[in-house]
Amino acid sequence: MQKKIDLDAFFHPQTVALVGATDKLPSVGRTLLENLSSFKGELYPVNPKRETVLGRRCYPSLAAIGKQIDLAIIVTPAKTVPEILKNSPMVKTVIVISAGFKEMGSEGLRLEKECQELLGPIRMIGPNCLGLQNPWISLNATFASDIALPGSIAFISQSGAMCTSVLDWSFKVKIGFSAFVSIGSMADVDFGDLINYLGDDPKTESILLYMETVGNPVSFLEAARKVSLKKPIIVIKAGRTKAAALAAASHTGALAGSDEVFDAAMKRAGILRVDTIEDLFDMARLVSAQPKPQGPRLAIITNAGGPAVLATDAAALSGATIAKLSESTIEELNTFLPAAWSHQNPVDVLGDADALTYAKALKIVLADKNVDGLLAILSPQDMTRPDEVAAEIIALELPSKPLLASFMGGARMEKSSETLQEAGITTFPFPDTAARLFAKFWQHSKKKTPHVDPVIAKKSLPLFDKILAEGRTLLTEEESKKLLSLYGIPTVRTEVALSSEEAAKMAVSMGFPIVLKLHSRTITHKSDVGGVKLNLEDKAAVINAFEEIRLSAKEGFEGVTVQPMIKLKGYELIVGSYTDEQFGPVILFGLGGELVEVFKDKALSMAPLNHFLAKELMQETRIYKALLGVRGKPAVDMEALEKILIHFSRMILELPMIKECDINPLIVSSKEILALDARVVLHR
Repeated sequence: MQKKIDLDAFFHPQTVALVGATDKLPSVGRTLLENLSSFKGELYPVNPKRETVLGRRCYPSLAAIGKQIDLAIIVTPAKTVPEILKNSPMVKTVIVISAGFKEMGSEGLRLEKECQELLGPIRMIGPNCLGLQNPWISLNATFASDIALPGSIAFISQSGAMCTSVLDWSFKVKIGFSAFVSIGSMADVDFGDLINYLGDDPKTESILLYMETVGNPVSFLEAARKVSLKKPIIVIKAGRTKAAALAAASHTGALAGSDEVFDAAMKRAGILRVDTIEDLFDMARLVSAQPKPQGPRLAIITNAGGPAVLATDAAALSGATIAKLSESTIEELNTFLPAAWSHQNPVDVLGDADALTYAKALKIVLADKNVDGLLAILSPQDMTRPDEVAAEIIALELPSKPLLASFMGGARMEKSSETLQEAGITTFPFPDTAARLFAKFWQHSKKKTPHVDPVIAKKSLPLFDKILAEGRTLLTEEESKKLLSLYGIPTVRTEVALSSEEAAKMAVSMGFPIVLKLHSRTITHKSDVGGVKLNLEDKAAVINAFEEIRLSAKEGFEGVTVQPMIKLKGYELIVGSYTDEQFGPVILFGLGGELVEVFKDKALSMAPLNHFLAKELMQETRIYKALLGVRGKPAVDMEALEKILIHFSRMILELPMIKECDINPLIVSSKEILALDARVVLHR
């Protein structure tokens, strides 16, 4: 295989050729040629039907140029593209603007695959894309009407229409870009390639993604994990309401919606996900200018009560907390604020506070050890002097904590907001937006990616060999519990009985009360067919229960499992895994039991887990607070529960033949943790 060329020729070409250049109006070929006229390097129009285009010599083919072409841009019909690629021996990179490929069906897909096979070492962006811009060298290789302002944000989008809309909006808000890329169908260059390249680009400080499909998930996640350690990556994804796959044999598969899996993958990769285009760019400004918060505690300074209340609600609802000011801070504020100030956070300095008073209060509050970040709110009251307040804030020597501002209002507040923004203080038009994005910034900042050394699970292989040899994909409950035991997950004693007499004999050996469950290699959910009988107190009850299960299960009956009735007082949890078609194994934790799919109190993460990630996964559920102890009940053994999650994730990672797995219920208490039931489904 030929070595692929580096992407630098896309963004810093010395020679550019436009295949399909024309002077015809209106046309993509003419718009692109006009846009490329500001390019400082050598530009070669290509069109076999013209000798000149817009005063430039036109070449019949790329080969006819007779020299190395760093970047070739193709705008001719899709059916002509393979032939152009075939005759491009001196081309480094190609942007295929043309549509008519896989988005058009089977014939278009055939054309796209033919193009991929002809690339060799050439790198290709597209097809079906807008092109790219590098504003720093005045390169506008798109058919957008304008070139972006130079800046430090790289924007990558699968939608050309989104690119033009964002570009138009960026001029209004004066946001600049280091790179502006429409990625199209990703037949070659994908998100991972561009993230890797822009991660090393000195002009790029943050990377923004508009995503419709992931493309190559391995390439994408590997690049994101590496680059997100040094530059923020922020994504907005369309199509989040797509229904999850219906054919799931486990509770986990039914609960793990595709968008929730995507969200878990973004968290693990260190990518910050937002919901709106405005948030995409606001977060880029925030994370590029502000230090990472060391905790969720937000303080608020304001000269009006109402906006601070809105900000408080937004912060609390989004996962931040309102900082409790120390007694020393309150005492210091009492020395110069009027008696009617709020005496708590939010710190309302009142509407008549002058610039010096406002700034002094801000400095004292931000220095409080209980404060992780501060939001400065200023409303345009009659006594307010916003420009003076902004100047006093900028003049302060402040600790390295996030400082956000919302100087609310219209034209009167514009200049002061711009002054703060230029000084590195991130500003927002509304305080609730600022508070919500601080909370998201904190949630992102605490993410950590584990490093786990791979281990071969040799002991489990004979078990899988037996199951696969029988042509099965569903493990019995007995087999599932054996597998869990190999990974140190405690299970209840379980034995298989093929007759009612054998079941009764086992029950006597274990001691009453007893539980009988359907033993079947085909029926997934035992309780749905009356296959679970609890609290059996004697031999007669066991024999009757055996017959009832046999009759209700019909052809799926292969005996029963006999287990002691566990009367452990605790909480029923579910721990499960599900193989997502894009991202691989997903770990689920939450409230378990028979109503698991009704209450849907669950959280998702990617394998593997470490102690930090296991704890974080549990914290994202409502049941977590109860596990810590509630209404006089002692806390469960959280350290042991974390270890079980870690061992479970290790099992899923080391055994890729597992498609889905449920432990439901996992009974947890202060004294013991026990897996009462388990189900494992293998890939076919």
